Amino acid sequence: MLRVRCLRGGSRGAEAAHLIAAMLGRSVTGWVQRALQSTSSAAAAQSHDAADHVTEPMEQECPVCSHNEWDPLEEVIVGRAENAHVPPFTVEVKANTYAKYWPFYMKHGGQSFPADHLKKAVAEIEEMCNILRHEGVNVRRPEPMDWSMEYKTPDFESPGMYAAMPRDILLVVGNEIIEAPMAWRARFFEYRAYRPLIKEYFRNGAKWTTAPKPTMADELYDQDYPIRTVEDRHKLAAEGKFVTTEHEPCFDAADFIRAGRDIFVQRSQVTNYMGIEWMRRHLAPDYKVHIISFKDPNPMHIDATFNIIGPGLVLSNPDRPCHQVDMFHKAGWSVVKPPTPLIPDDHPLWMSSKWLSMNVLMLDEKRVMVDANEVTIQKMFESLGIKSVKVNIRHANSLGGGFHCWTTDIRRRGTLQSYFH
Repeated sequence: MLRVRCLRGGSRGAEAAHLIAAMLGRSVTGWVQRALQSTSSAAAAQSHDAADHVTEPMEQECPVCSHNEWDPLEEVIVGRAENAHVPPFTVEVKANTYAKYWPFYMKHGGQSFPADHLKKAVAEIEEMCNILRHEGVNVRRPEPMDWSMEYKTPDFESPGMYAAMPRDILLVVGNEIIEAPMAWRARFFEYRAYRPLIKEYFRNGAKWTTAPKPTMADELYDQDYPIRTVEDRHKLAAEGKFVTTEHEPCFDAADFIRAGRDIFVQRSQVTNYMGIEWMRRHLAPDYKVHIISFKDPNPMHIDATFNIIGPGLVLSNPDRPCHQVDMFHKAGWSVVKPPTPLIPDDHPLWMSSKWLSMNVLMLDEKRVMVDANEVTIQKMFESLGIKSVKVNIRHANSLGGGFHCWTTDIRRRGTLQSYFH
């Protein structure tokens, strides 16, 4: 387990702790007092024999520690379907949804998802949490919130959406939680549901970074993005044209996927090159960020297109082939094409595609959480020596994600390594 030093000893540490207490007030008095006790003890020890040695600071395990997608999972955040609302049918939402569902957004935008469907989704996610606990994983949840509330900034007005997909907004790299800025106006304040958890992790030693919040002004979006058909989408994506511009950095965390010191990302409808460059500079020099691309008419979030499930083992969507696949073969990786999903054509997938079948959550290298209905991909995992933990979240899929999307792994038991050469 990676261990981090939460406080450094000496009088400067005590002064810093006093300053923190003054800034943050009574709500954090307890943990500041503990910090003072620790630093005061270290300062006292130092004064006895300062000429000979410096007291080694106390260490504690950081509650946040995850380097990849497959080390043994110990703690995870699982999203909430409660109070989920359909986003308004704005230009950025239109560019990320298929034409068959546009009437749904025009009718229900700004309102709750259909009540009966939502009720079933809530029950499915509760059962998913129970199964995760049974598998030995500690489960944490975001705060329930009223997503119908309209908000206004100097640049736009919008209601909220949900806190269903923590993978979209939170990226854990080592002992750091990175809050993504997001790209949909309906998701601007989604971070608020996760703040109590993040503050708890921070108080217990985790690093916490919030990426620059975009204004989401009109200039961030191509207001005339010309999509009418799937052919339009293919053509625009092939030309590198997306609904988000380079007006300011933006990205969703789910466009990044981790393999130790190497992190892979795609330019998509919600992640622009400025956002990728911000991440590259932020993580350098300890991590290398690789941009990869796919034959994808609707790029948004990488984990139903390219899902790394083990050291040198990746699921690659056969309908969305990777343009850079040769570099993975040269690195000695195994690239596996999952079978065609079995989900029926008439099942509503308002915010996602059938390929959520490959949007799996690795509990460790030999256990995977997978759709109970997708027997063909279960057989594929069996052939790879991986046991399927079967869960049905078919109604929850409709809200835009599979097991990987519905979760953010907070702690996995492992160390930082390089897997890509």
